[in-house]
Amino acid sequence: MDQFTLDEQFWSDRYSRKETGWDIGYISPPIKEYINQIPNKDLKILIPGGGNSYEAEYLLEQGFTDVSVVDISILPLKNIQRRIPSFPKNKLIHQDFFTLEGQYDLILEQTFFCALNPSLRGQYVLKMHNLLKPDGKLVGLLFNIPLNDHKPPFGGNEKEYRALFNDTFIIEKMEPAYNSIPPRAGNELFIKFIRKED
Repeated sequence: MDQFTLDEQFWSDRYSRKETGWDIGYISPPIKEYINQIPNKDLKILIPGGGNSYEAEYLLEQGFTDVSVVDISILPLKNIQRRIPSFPKNKLIHQDFFTLEGQYDLILEQTFFCALNPSLRGQYVLKMHNLLKPDGKLVGLLFNIPLNDHKPPFGGNEKEYRALFNDTFIIEKMEPAYNSIPPRAGNELFIKFIRKED
């Protein structure tokens, strides 16, 4: 599959046609539980490929002060603006993740990795490493099942992920999520990776 197929037009078309099976309409329970355990509300947080980003909405409701959402399609960012008029417009970033600059304390992964062409997974790992501050964390969910090989979502497994992330991240946690939504029960790994120093 050509990596340029999954471009802005592809994702905007999916939003326009409401073909958004990844969007569950609320924050994913494992990520919600993780957020509930974070004491520091001033962390600089990024949600890449964030879509309608119920995670960002929840973070804002919980008093977090520096939350950014980046998406290649403008449509979900406009949805966030409509849904949460108080969301800072400069934190809704219409951009390709791989061109993003900045440094973050925490990056939340929720159905972004599986949406990328598998040929970009190595670049994903390096970009995450570059975007995180020293001791920064990549936290979220990865699918632990074979999925599609010609269109998103693309699947994977724990062995593959460990090989992919082990050189640049301390794998503090990678285990089956016990509180996935029912349709994904048994098929998600909860991850917590800490950036290794160069």
